[in-house]
Amino acid sequence: MRVLIGIGGGIAAYKVCEIISSLFKAGIEVKVILTAGGEQFITPLTVATLSRHPAYTDRDFWQPIHYRPLHIELGEWADLFLISPLTANTLGKLAHGLADNLLTNTVLASTCPILLAPAMNTEMWEQVAVRRNWESLCQDSRYHAAAPAAGLLACDRVGRGRMAEPAAILPYIHSLLRTQGKLDLLGKNVLISTGGTREFFDPVRFIGNPATGKMGLALAQAAVHRGANVTLVHATLPEIAIDERIVIVPVISSEDMQREMLAHFAGADLVIMSAAVADVKPADYSAQKLPKKLLPTELKLLPVPDILTELSQLKQPHQKLIGFAAQTGDIITPALDKLHRKQLDAIVTNPVDLPDSGFGSDRNQAIIFIQHPNTPETTPPTRIDILPCAKLEMAHQILDRVG
Repeated sequence: MRVLIGIGGGIAAYKVCEIISSLFKAGIEVKVILTAGGEQFITPLTVATLSRHPAYTDRDFWQPIHYRPLHIELGEWADLFLISPLTANTLGKLAHGLADNLLTNTVLASTCPILLAPAMNTEMWEQVAVRRNWESLCQDSRYHAAAPAAGLLACDRVGRGRMAEPAAILPYIHSLLRTQGKLDLLGKNVLISTGGTREFFDPVRFIGNPATGKMGLALAQAAVHRGANVTLVHATLPEIAIDERIVIVPVISSEDMQREMLAHFAGADLVIMSAAVADVKPADYSAQKLPKKLLPTELKLLPVPDILTELSQLKQPHQKLIGFAAQTGDIITPALDKLHRKQLDAIVTNPVDLPDSGFGSDRNQAIIFIQHPNTPETTPPTRIDILPCAKLEMAHQILDRVG
């Protein structure tokens, strides 16, 4: 996999160093075009050291030292082109098909997907001409947007224009390398639950589980990168930058999750219940923290709502409902039972007792069972094995099958 990165002139250029380093560590080959403006903020030596390739500048573009034109070679080499930070000047050139430097000429000489990460002052970003150029590029299926966020800018203004964080850009890069920019979920509404619910018996103590929400977040990222409108109902979620196109609905308990899933269910085309919802809750709740000496030696428990069964009973013919089953030991038998008993379209069962898999891990493995509609009950579901991989890769494999 090969990523070409074009660095524009802006203080946000320093963030790109983290992107280059992370991609190299992931085994992705990186080459960098440094514009004249970009050179004012970071040096060719810096990006060459991080990428293990020479940094290409406009001085190289105009030197007859290559067997073939440099912009042609770079354009054909790249599987993905990231332009970050994208300045208002380069944005205007791209919107009008202009090419007067190595970066813009390479854009016109390439055919790979292009990911744009703008960064500029709020007043610049909100100019009518800049917005028009941005919206024009976003209509082109070749371009993909890591839109700027709001925050404190280098000019001391607080507003929109801050470049997306590397934590949001890097998953987008991995998605585009895998999908080559296809938007097969464009216009689809995807509802995902994630994380582990907490059932409190006083303000500081609860029954819970180790789920971190990483798998559900990966599913949400993969879906939004493929064009979907995504709502993520989460009980626990990593504290990282998340694509602003994902609608985040925080919850705590199983009853909270039940309420939000039911509220958003009717408008969803695809529902993936990847949350680790508690099975029981304390029968009694104390509004004050219980002293240690008053803690019950036996905790009376009550069942919590079976959200997946409830959603299954409400499901319409155009909707798909996917469940998850985190298991130890035999992961197949209980998953198949859950698939049939809850009348799901598919279930993803994954082991949580194996190294580098399950709760809290950045990697996972699973088996998907897909129940095809209008088939006899005796027809076994289709089985797909997902070998150990990054959770974002697993998310794409799931969406390939059930999206």
